[in-house]
Amino acid sequence: MDAWTALGDPTRKAIFERLVDRPCAVVELASELPVSRPAVSQHLKVLKDAGLVIAQPIGTRRIYRVDPEGLAALRADLERFWGKALAAYKTIVEQPSEEHK
Repeated sequence: MDAWTALGDPTRKAIFERLVDRPCAVVELASELPVSRPAVSQHLKVLKDAGLVIAQPIGTRRIYRVDPEGLAALRADLERFWGKALAAYKTIVEQPSEEHK
């Protein structure tokens, strides 16, 4: 699953947004969301497989945080989309209108 599809799920998006703010363990995330710990773990696996989060073992816990490379890839996608949108807008704006022909 790609990053955009992974973030299409509201719960995964909420988890990702919390991890943008600060790294967290599954228990912390589950306490902040209306889903179980196993469900949070499943969502984290999808986010990890999509390259959006990484896990760091600390003692018996795994602390999840946003993967900077995955975030950079999302940003690059947005910049590419924005560039295309601006180029299309420029083309439309620069076309002579029917009134001036």
